[in-house]
Amino acid sequence: MRMQFRVPNAPLDSATRFHTAAHARRPTGWSALRLLPGRVRLALLGVLFAALGSAAIAEWLAAAPPTQAAVVVLALLAVGLLGALTRLLAADALRREGLRAASERHAKDLETLIEARTRELSALSTHLQDLSEKERSALARNLHDELGGLLTAAKMDLSWLQSRVPEPALQERLAQLGAVLDEAMDLKRRVVEDLRPSLLDHFGLPTALRAYVDSVCAKAGLRTELALPEEGPPMPKETAIALFRIVQEGVTNIIRHAGARSASLRFNSEDDTCGFTLSDDGRGFDVADPKFRWSHGIMGMRQRVRALGGQFELESVPGTGTTLRVSVPRHDLPCESKSQSGPVAHQPTDHLE
Repeated sequence: MRMQFRVPNAPLDSATRFHTAAHARRPTGWSALRLLPGRVRLALLGVLFAALGSAAIAEWLAAAPPTQAAVVVLALLAVGLLGALTRLLAADALRREGLRAASERHAKDLETLIEARTRELSALSTHLQDLSEKERSALARNLHDELGGLLTAAKMDLSWLQSRVPEPALQERLAQLGAVLDEAMDLKRRVVEDLRPSLLDHFGLPTALRAYVDSVCAKAGLRTELALPEEGPPMPKETAIALFRIVQEGVTNIIRHAGARSASLRFNSEDDTCGFTLSDDGRGFDVADPKFRWSHGIMGMRQRVRALGGQFELESVPGTGTTLRVSVPRHDLPCESKSQSGPVAHQPTDHLE
């Protein structure tokens, strides 16, 4: 299958097309004088009137006819030079006007090209995130079904052996093997939960967030304050997993980089939007620093929110902690993750203060 992408023409072609289209309607001859600034036109008129007035006065004062003829010739020569200078200035103004228009057209073409490329990259990023979530879900399901079944069968066979082996030394080794199988089953459960939280699918977003934040922050020794409803509002699965991943990334950043003693998570729900506010009392950072503004973690969170047509706000000051606010529509949006062609149906708003 062939895929074709239409892109704007090169900058030189844009300028050439503009001059070709505008050549028929651009001012020519003396009509180009209107492109000159008002002060220049007044100065030229003043010089013209001064030359004509000087010639008239000199002719009136001169007595000899040869002198009058010389004055007239000089006056005509001055007027001619003034006219030539005026034409040169008008031509230069016309050239400058054409260059300015071509530059504006060039800038507009570049802006259009950048916007198109940005939409393509945003759609690609959203597609990769959705594909990653699908692969995570499939891998978690396979681990739960296939590996879980194998471990359960091994555990049953071990129990059968333990009931039929009387030697104490063998019983001890079988008990050790049973402990190893228990650790393997616990590891499998943790891996499956990391790949796809089962609480999210069965009990909703607030329950999954409460269990995750409590577990991770307890291991890190971080005090938490949670304001989550018992039952979350109905929302598409894509929205729920996106919000969960954003909280997951935010909590990970707090534990690894913030040096905080406590953190709080508040869930917000209105008629048509839902979101959360995640804050900590850590060291904070300068959000204007490119090292933080364009970090992969923040860019990934921002892209998830943009794909859902929501708002992303990150506030932080060195020494005062960090606050992350996310708000997304609760209904399913025909956004970039749904359609990767044509204009975007909903334009999100990003704030990074």
